[in-house]
Amino acid sequence: MEDESMQKNAAEELGLIGQSGSFLQVLETVKQVAPTQITVLLTGESGTGKEIIARAIHKLSPRADKPLLTVNCGAIPEGILESELFGHEKGSFTGAVETRKGYFEAADGGMLFLDEIGEMPLPTQVKLLRVLEEKAFMRVGGTKTLHVDVRVLAATNKNLEIAVGKGEFREDLFYRLNAVKILIPPLRERREDIRALAVHFAEEASRDNHIRFHGFTEEAFEYLEEYAWPGNIRELRNLIERIIVLENGARISGSMLENHLGLEKRDDRQLPMVVHRTAEQAERELIYRALLDLRVAVEDIRSLILGHPAQNAEKLKVGSEVLTVTSESGSEDDVLLTIKEIEKNQIEKALDRYRGNRRKAADALGIGERTLYRKLKEYGIE
Repeated sequence: MEDESMQKNAAEELGLIGQSGSFLQVLETVKQVAPTQITVLLTGESGTGKEIIARAIHKLSPRADKPLLTVNCGAIPEGILESELFGHEKGSFTGAVETRKGYFEAADGGMLFLDEIGEMPLPTQVKLLRVLEEKAFMRVGGTKTLHVDVRVLAATNKNLEIAVGKGEFREDLFYRLNAVKILIPPLRERREDIRALAVHFAEEASRDNHIRFHGFTEEAFEYLEEYAWPGNIRELRNLIERIIVLENGARISGSMLENHLGLEKRDDRQLPMVVHRTAEQAERELIYRALLDLRVAVEDIRSLILGHPAQNAEKLKVGSEVLTVTSESGSEDDVLLTIKEIEKNQIEKALDRYRGNRRKAADALGIGERTLYRKLKEYGIE
């Protein structure tokens, strides 16, 4: 028991919080690969903590006393990424007023964490493959071959196999990076870790901001465990920090989470019922319930789709894929509405009702503003 407690404390010191089965598998793999020199590919949704895992591998490795440098391949413009990674010689391009070392030289002896590796341009992938295989490269505009000893960790939230099939990612580089792949589970698949994570982030935020924190109610923990967490651990961390700062350390309650998450008040249906659902399924569930709670008139929907009043509309069926509006006259007037059509129609209707006020429209639909913004973009609604 004492050994387990020591191991738990050691893991928490590395920022690895959790005791769920899926996360413990990740920790076990981290322990196995950390002492080696093998290349590791970290995969998983955005916000699941890939950089935290990379830092843990570094701290547990023989290179812990050497630097770990992080490069976000998706944040650096394509034209300068190669220069950032491999450096450049003076005069090699406009603005190159002096010779400059790149990340690979700066990380010599240590590790380089290439985040969002799936966004790396194909020409740069060729040069990266050479470094991985030969530990050698040339600066941009250079003629001298440089040798380095750098262990590479890479991360992506994209499916690289699909990218390879589309010709967007080199197959040989993919197999070189994929020596060991660690899939980090989304937060919705490790709900038993949410309480510990929330407490950890609360302690961290209160300490960093010098605010005395008064804890969580049991209802608050239940809300946190039911929520879908489309933004994963990053969303949870930001939420806890925001509440502690804005609420001045007050005890976090269920109603407080409702306000900050943009959730509907709980009723006998226990919103939001999103346990064991994907983020997409959770959003769809909220849309269904919003439609029901608003008690949308069948006449309104029929009028909207057919362009004329519906005198004989009888019922609205909510199914897994379509809504069916049926008239008394039979199947000739039946109209099948896809979920996307219903979503788009209701969003447009809510925006019209509240004169373009997105916050009020989102509240009326029972979804968060972030979800509404994404749907506006998806459906091309101005």
